[in-house]
Amino acid sequence: MLHYPTINPTVLSIGPLSIQWYGLMYIIGIISGTQLCKPYLKKMGFTVDQIYDLISIIVAGMLVGGRLGYVLFYNASFYLSNPLKIFAVWEGGMSYHGGAIGCALAIVFIARKYKKPLLSLLDLMGIGSTFGIFFGRIGNFINGELYGRTTDAWSGMIFPGGGPLPRHPSQLYESFFEGFVLFWILYLFLRKDLLKPGYLFCLYVGLYGLFRFMLEFFREPDGHIGFIIGSFSMGQILSTIMICFALGLSHYLYHYHYKNT
Repeated sequence: MLHYPTINPTVLSIGPLSIQWYGLMYIIGIISGTQLCKPYLKKMGFTVDQIYDLISIIVAGMLVGGRLGYVLFYNASFYLSNPLKIFAVWEGGMSYHGGAIGCALAIVFIARKYKKPLLSLLDLMGIGSTFGIFFGRIGNFINGELYGRTTDAWSGMIFPGGGPLPRHPSQLYESFFEGFVLFWILYLFLRKDLLKPGYLFCLYVGLYGLFRFMLEFFREPDGHIGFIIGSFSMGQILSTIMICFALGLSHYLYHYHYKNT
């Protein structure tokens, strides 16, 4: 069994202001993703000011989508009874799947605003998102939240608030596969320019959905939801939809590119 390294979730406090590791991890992820995508955005004709505008719109889409996704997917009945709680983001509650939808809609808006190729922007959004996933899950680990199911494996840890039994550090599993591994797969295709526009985004959506579906077997389902269908969690249902969407979009793009060649 591994020892859980208890870390203060607050990085720095100055009077009433405090910096949390979770928020800092997302900031690092956004900056890292921006630095990766910036050269490609410049090749597409984006100015520096437009790039910063793009990032601010995507972050807004991520935050709004992530919050609304959590409200709709994970606790709709509670928020229908307490609608003002929707705005209480400091109490926690964000959904990756909702955030991804918010980012994609933001990309659609940006493509129309600046008259840039939508598919190429979605490709960049996909690979850039892996940084936020990687660092965000580490933030979850530091907070001791979203831990895994109980286990007797060597990797088990006793999490604060997770009871006396060791649990899978599923946040680290997700950080590694959904962030690190997924990034390098996508980067290989991006670096070699092996795919036509849109296919990298499909690969991102499909592989994330596959990794998330598999890793959900190690992750403790949300206590107020539990399993949705048999032994499948809400995360697995949403990930299945992602996989189907990726396959459907790939099929559409095949005919789209075929007609335009």
